Amino acid sequence: MRQLNTPTTAPSPRYKWVALSVVTMGMLMATIDSSIVLIAMPAIFHGIGLDPLEPGNSFYLLWMILGFLIVTSVLVVSLGRLGDIYGRVRIYNAGFAVFTVFSAALSVTWMHGHAAGLWLIVMRLFQALGAAMLMANSSAILTDAFPRHQRGLAMGVNQAAAFSGTFIGLIVGGLLAPFDWHLIFLVSVPVGLLGTVWGYRSLRELGERHLSRIDWLGNTTFAVGMVLIMVGLTYGIEPYHGHDMGWTSPFVLGCVVVGVDIMFLFAIIERRVASPMFRLPLFRIRPFTAGVSASFLAALARGGLMFMLVIWLQGIWLPLHGYSFDRTPLWAGVAMVPLTTGMLISGPLSGYLSDRFGARPFASGGMLAVAVCFAALEALPVNFHYWIFGVVLFFTGASMAAFGSPNRAGVMNSLPPRHRGAGSGMNTTFQNSAQVFSIGLFFTLLILGLSSTLSTNLYQGLIANGVPAAVATHASHLPPISTLFAAFLGVNPIQHLLGPSGLAQLSAAQQATLLGRSYFPSLIGASFRAGLHAALDFAIVASLLAAGASWVRGAKSDEVELDDPLPALRVDYN
Repeated sequence: MRQLNTPTTAPSPRYKWVALSVVTMGMLMATIDSSIVLIAMPAIFHGIGLDPLEPGNSFYLLWMILGFLIVTSVLVVSLGRLGDIYGRVRIYNAGFAVFTVFSAALSVTWMHGHAAGLWLIVMRLFQALGAAMLMANSSAILTDAFPRHQRGLAMGVNQAAAFSGTFIGLIVGGLLAPFDWHLIFLVSVPVGLLGTVWGYRSLRELGERHLSRIDWLGNTTFAVGMVLIMVGLTYGIEPYHGHDMGWTSPFVLGCVVVGVDIMFLFAIIERRVASPMFRLPLFRIRPFTAGVSASFLAALARGGLMFMLVIWLQGIWLPLHGYSFDRTPLWAGVAMVPLTTGMLISGPLSGYLSDRFGARPFASGGMLAVAVCFAALEALPVNFHYWIFGVVLFFTGASMAAFGSPNRAGVMNSLPPRHRGAGSGMNTTFQNSAQVFSIGLFFTLLILGLSSTLSTNLYQGLIANGVPAAVATHASHLPPISTLFAAFLGVNPIQHLLGPSGLAQLSAAQQATLLGRSYFPSLIGASFRAGLHAALDFAIVASLLAAGASWVRGAKSDEVELDDPLPALRVDYN
């Protein structure tokens, strides 16, 4: 392998802080936009004149939510590898530009109906490409810029921005969407322009670059396999032929089975090609393997949490406390501010302390604390006191960040300089793909919990309030996912379930009762609690496994950065 233009002059002492500022801006922007559409969904679909709750339209809703995560999960390894070959700063800066261009394209959507829905999905996927270019190389740029004893602090700031950006996006989307939904995309354009110019003027290539062939076969099989698995998981939570979920669908099963087979083929290819995109020998580095495994399990534990909290707040708690359903999206974002606050405080602090004492105590301790926080959420009643909920959210955010930054620093410290881009991309791929898996698993567990009692409770409640038996039977047999999506979109679920024709058969008093703010939350409370507990039980187990995986990394004395940890496996790729 031939090395290219490794820098010969040291950067100025202030360069590392400039790099941290640029990289943190990019990560914050990317993660804000990954979630900003969630709260703005009602305004977006109303603006383009498309009802995502109509049969056949769930495609638009699912891909607006999960398409961004799927693209970033699939592409970060390849883009990190390209950063190792052509320069991490070059790929990162290009990512800023790509993200900005497609944010502008999203903000000028002029079409309506299905055409507008497809335009938004396609432009969103290209926006995710820019985000993947940022995510794949940010940690490697910081590792190149900061000395070993300060990387924990740098990763802490960067990870705090990444974690909190997901929840900040909820608030920003809720604030801007009521004025004009185009603003949720337009707001990224000036920030992206600033970051693009600032990055091109300020960032320097400090990492090693090695000329190498691009592993086209590996890239293709990895992308196809990951997309098929994630598409299968995405459509698995959709109803199929009278079933509440689609896990018996030949399409879903086919996607998952073929996707897994292709991933096995990918692993075989990567062991045989001269210049693999996925550096499998890196898994022989114990701190790297432990950190990546812990990252995957942690993301699996928390990935679906945001959706559970949003549905809990929008579908039950906020209506019970006097908020109309159309106002709940904004206030759900506001209600989760304590989670973001905990992340912003804990991320830099835990990163700084991990520089002195090693990653293991903070990463493992953080995930143990996350498990305790999930247990505390499970102990809360559905109609909780907010101050208790807020305190639990704060410590949940602080515990997640206490894990995130030391774990990322431990992973990056374990990598040889020439593989930092690929290693960072591998870690991000495991993290992002786990979030998609987590969403599918959380929704599956929640729907299973709802399915056990929701249909009976709904039928009996509607009959008791004068709804004709035929209408009540039809409404009670609709898939639970449609009820959850209605609450998620700020629509009164009872109004969605009965429809205009069903409501027209009721008196004004009966309509007022059924459409009141307390009726649906009271009806769904027990069923939701059962599903929520199943999802949180899974999250607790995953968190404990993540703590154990992190502990296996070894003590600080074991976290040794080597120039070439795998000398016996060195290959001349030319």
